[in-house]
Amino acid sequence: MSSACRSLMVVGTSSHVGKTLLVAALCRLLKKAGKKVAPFKAQNMSLNAYVTPEGHEIAYAQALQAWAAGIPPAVEMNPILLKPQGNLTSQVVLNGVAVDTCRAGEYYERWFAPAWEAVKTALARLQQQYEWIICEGAGSPAEVNLKHRDLANTRVALHLGSPTWLVADIDRGGALAHVVGTLQLLEPAERALIRGIVINKFRGARELLQPGLDWLENYTGIPVVGVLPWLDWVLPQEDSMGLEAGPQLWENRRERAGRGSCLEIAVIRLPQVANFSDFDPLLAEPSVHLRWVHPGQSLGSPDVVILPGSKTTLKDLLALQKTGLADQLRLYSGHIVGICGGLQMLGQTIADPAGLEGVAGTYPGLGFLPLTTVLQPTKVTQQVQTQSRWPAPAPVQGYEIHQGSTQADPAGCLPIFEQEGLGWRDPTGRVWGSYLHGLFDNHRWRRHWLNELRRQKGWDPLPELDGHYAQQREELLDRLAEAWRPHLEWQQLLE
Repeated sequence: MSSACRSLMVVGTSSHVGKTLLVAALCRLLKKAGKKVAPFKAQNMSLNAYVTPEGHEIAYAQALQAWAAGIPPAVEMNPILLKPQGNLTSQVVLNGVAVDTCRAGEYYERWFAPAWEAVKTALARLQQQYEWIICEGAGSPAEVNLKHRDLANTRVALHLGSPTWLVADIDRGGALAHVVGTLQLLEPAERALIRGIVINKFRGARELLQPGLDWLENYTGIPVVGVLPWLDWVLPQEDSMGLEAGPQLWENRRERAGRGSCLEIAVIRLPQVANFSDFDPLLAEPSVHLRWVHPGQSLGSPDVVILPGSKTTLKDLLALQKTGLADQLRLYSGHIVGICGGLQMLGQTIADPAGLEGVAGTYPGLGFLPLTTVLQPTKVTQQVQTQSRWPAPAPVQGYEIHQGSTQADPAGCLPIFEQEGLGWRDPTGRVWGSYLHGLFDNHRWRRHWLNELRRQKGWDPLPELDGHYAQQREELLDRLAEAWRPHLEWQQLLE
């Protein structure tokens, strides 16, 4: 190991306590301090994925952290990605490539040893390139029934000999007990690495909490290095747990901004929804009101309905049919959009000859576009740069992550992009779909599409924008770092 590279491990008392954003904030703060820093998460379980320039699939959270560090995302930052797909199975993505689909017991029997080797190799490569590695754990490091096969938490910290911060979510209640209980369940060598405690999502006066913090420091002998305030604005979520709070945050933001002439866009909350970060740029549009609709709920009368990506297209399509949402869509007269798995659902048929998603066969789609899809074992993972043909010419970039190829009947479908096979629309433009994740990140294309919707309602157009959502994302990451800077003793890392 390179002695020049330093590391910090961030673990949590449970999932969704804020580890991901804390790592992102630390990466941005260290970058601003002139340090070469990289994020790392040995194993992530998420359906929000990103494709690196080399075509490797990693968790979107690690891509976000890489952007916070000011570096391009790389597979070494997340060597293992597990993508749940129902029936207690997950797709195993090792070193950026899908290698298996299996249950937990099978995964640890077949893949634990090669996965740990991949973790060590990835860390060694990062150590050769960077001054700092900020590592993120997964869930809790104190799950005693899982510790022997935990690849993401204290095994990494012990391998690196890394100082570790423990994060607790005070908004849930019981944060002090969560901290003490977690420390009690760690082995002595693991507990010795805990050098700081971070209390996250705090709302209220610090002086009211201070007696509890003093007690915690005295009882554990570990300093509280941060009390981070609750953020009432949204950053990309790591997994679908974040969506449960997300819609209310979105609604609150729209109420503060004022509805005015806002387009209402409903996104279907599929059971296996994937890559919902696609819609962050729409969330950032003041002229758009975005909301989630769960299968079984009333669709209402939005201007647009979006079928998002899905890890299991056929199972999610079945959920739409069983809950009656498919029938609601057929009666709906507004605009319908499908992204990736949602695009496949819009077609006439989806064939699964190898039984990748269950029983082999050919299944009817929703029938909105004359498309036929065949699911295939080989996954397409690549970045794309092309030009749009509709709703107006514009440069477009994004990335593909899908298993399946789709053919269109040219008599009833028109291509959306210069590059073939990326997306199609009906002749009216009311129904369209694309395989391209990150499509709405393209400012000019997004504004062309929104202005076409506004034109049909008789509204004034929005001013055209050049550039990419990455610029707004940079502002959000700066805002995150500056919001937490005064509340976090991060500079002790530099001492």
